[in-house]
Amino acid sequence: MALSISATVLLAIVVVVLVKGGYVRVGSALTCTLFGFTFAATGLAPAINTGLAALAGFLSSS
Repeated sequence: MALSISATVLLAIVVVVLVKGGYVRVGSALTCTLFGFTFAATGLAPAINTGLAALAGFLSSS
């Protein structure tokens, strides 16, 4: 749970910086956000969460 909240906050900050910097338009950011929500409902979501947890474990042990 703490990992997903941290990743969510980090990615939200990245999106805000990209929108403010003009690299990504608001419509594109909203489309990517909606895609993420629908992608989370698929069968690949557990594999992605496991991969992120493994990556976080690897980074914290280094």
